[in-house]
Amino acid sequence: MQDPQYPARRPWEPQARPQIRLTDAERDDVIGVLREAFGRGQLDEEEFGERTEKAMRAKFGADLVPLTEDLGVTPSGAPRAAPAGPFGAFRSQGGKEGTDPREPLPSTPAERVVAAVGHGGNYFFPVVAPLVLFLLSDRISPYVRRQAMESLNFQIFCIVTGLVSVLLFWLVAPLLVTLAVALGWTVLPAVATIASLMGRNWRYPMFFRVLKDD
Repeated sequence: MQDPQYPARRPWEPQARPQIRLTDAERDDVIGVLREAFGRGQLDEEEFGERTEKAMRAKFGADLVPLTEDLGVTPSGAPRAAPAGPFGAFRSQGGKEGTDPREPLPSTPAERVVAAVGHGGNYFFPVVAPLVLFLLSDRISPYVRRQAMESLNFQIFCIVTGLVSVLLFWLVAPLLVTLAVALGWTVLPAVATIASLMGRNWRYPMFFRVLKDD
């Protein structure tokens, strides 16, 4: 039960009891605010990296105040309204940023390298490499999560397609599909690795995806 003497607060505000240490969830909330600010262009790549690192090392609420106080965060924790004019109206359309799997997500150079490992790692540890990143991605970044999920979906797609083709081996069409998937498995992870290093929102050409964004 919430202590009435200490009402609920935003994690980036100073704490009423300054000796109470921050939780991982509170740090993640602030990093989410920074990531949205980076996506809106309020922070450049260097500032985003520096503030994210400071947020991860923060111990108390007061440590987080300088990281968000100039970003115009409202009392509800939502970003400030988009500025008037055609560009502001364009940014406000479509609801929350990052909900569309086709919409590019902001990323740092380190996040791009990690995402690339999730694709290229399939040549050495198929399924395992993207699966590990996907399970850990909640503590890394949405960009890494999306790319790890896409890579894992591709591995599942290849496995399912291969098994179906084996069961229907007497037909020509499944055999051709298997050859196409085998060629794709050889080439596409390399393409995805390069795309991730460039910060692209890579999507494999697949008929279905088992894992999807919430």
